[in-house]
Amino acid sequence: MKTAIDNPTISPCQIKIDPGSKVTGFALVQNNQVIWGMELEHRGGLIKKKLESRKAVRHRRRNRNTRYRKPRFLNRRRKEGWLAPSLEHRVLTIETWVKRLIKFCPINQVWVERVKFDTQKMQNPEINGVEYQQGELAGYEVKEYLLEKWGRECTYCGKQSVPLQIEHIHPKSLGGSNSAKPTLRERVSNLCLACEKCNQRKGNKPIEEFLKKKPNLLQKIKTKTKQPLPDAAAVNTTRNKLVKVLRSIKFVVTGTGAQTKYNRTRLGLPKQHAY
Repeated sequence: MKTAIDNPTISPCQIKIDPGSKVTGFALVQNNQVIWGMELEHRGGLIKKKLESRKAVRHRRRNRNTRYRKPRFLNRRRKEGWLAPSLEHRVLTIETWVKRLIKFCPINQVWVERVKFDTQKMQNPEINGVEYQQGELAGYEVKEYLLEKWGRECTYCGKQSVPLQIEHIHPKSLGGSNSAKPTLRERVSNLCLACEKCNQRKGNKPIEEFLKKKPNLLQKIKTKTKQPLPDAAAVNTTRNKLVKVLRSIKFVVTGTGAQTKYNRTRLGLPKQHAY
């Protein structure tokens, strides 16, 4: 039975969103209490697989010289802000769910994790210095990035579930990350994780000298330093468009994935996107 209430007191809600490459978490928060949460599984991988299958069919048809139309390679132009269909799907699905929730709840803000790692907080990723003693999140962005990139194991011996230290691949004493104006990529790509034993054994040796008896591992490390994180790349590709779309709907507050993990660890919450 529906009842009309005179002069109701309505508390506003916030939508909290954790966009991921495969799963996106949603939570409705009212007066610092979570009243609803869910995890949305994206179909990006399936979309990509189907597009690749269609591409293969076209390729085989063209090799058989069975074209059904003239080639038109020169008149295809992508619109500004174009995203791959598998990435565009993530943005549109999140937008749909935000609009759906707004219909049922008095939403006043949308909080969204804009990036997995805040590059502004990775500008000085040296392991010692005054800036790492300021604030409880100091250095956290860099450490979390390295944990993701190097698989939460020692770069040199592969040990897991042991305390890991930030290690300069090219020693700092020999100029590693200490050129006049190194870029962010140069600084962060010169860092990895090592257990205490490997870190002490390497000391200030160049990596070529330290791993001269392990050429395969040396090549693997050098290759990996230049590789971006695939999941983080997918999120970073869609982040600006997602925020732009959501800002056209409601006021948006942004944060980072490292902040999310810091708070989740601090509060003892399980690792789920809805948290």
